[in-house]
Amino acid sequence: MTQKRSSPSKPPQLRADAQRNRERILEVAREAFTRSGADASLDEIAKQAGVGPGTLYRHFPGREELLKAVYRKELEKLAAAAQKFATTLSPVEALRAWLLLFVDAIAAKQIIAPALNSLFGDYKKVFEDSHALVQQALRNLVKRGIKSGEIRKDLDSSDLLHALIGVANVPSSPDWQKSARRLVDILIAGCRPMQ
Repeated sequence: MTQKRSSPSKPPQLRADAQRNRERILEVAREAFTRSGADASLDEIAKQAGVGPGTLYRHFPGREELLKAVYRKELEKLAAAAQKFATTLSPVEALRAWLLLFVDAIAAKQIIAPALNSLFGDYKKVFEDSHALVQQALRNLVKRGIKSGEIRKDLDSSDLLHALIGVANVPSSPDWQKSARRLVDILIAGCRPMQ
């Protein structure tokens, strides 16, 4: 007799108000973690989000779950932005806008990633799907730019990613984001076809 395998169940859909609460908590938590570090007060996050601590803990049973959700949300927003930029901006401007957004995401990563690393060892394994989304988003922007002729044919999207990740690994100085934004413009200039 063969046993019927049950398919993995999807998490239940949240009511509209519960989904709004969850999104508000994530936004406030991202700001709090960026401002105060991974040890930001969860009670203060709940208060700033306009929900009670019970609501926060119903959505995120502990700090680890909230940190993971914030980080995953940032990566998903980054991937989704590539599609939006591709439909509203020229190929090279879409790439530039996305790279600038990536710089902003690095700020959140610098706060959250060390905490995730201490909790999970190699936190990248926890977020392989989200990292793959981000890499594919960048590849699509580069391919679109190459196809349009606005970006040189020999550009590899991983080169851009490595350059910006290098910025993330430099010890933070008060003006690192300003420097990283200048680097984006330098990278964009280098992405253009040689005349």
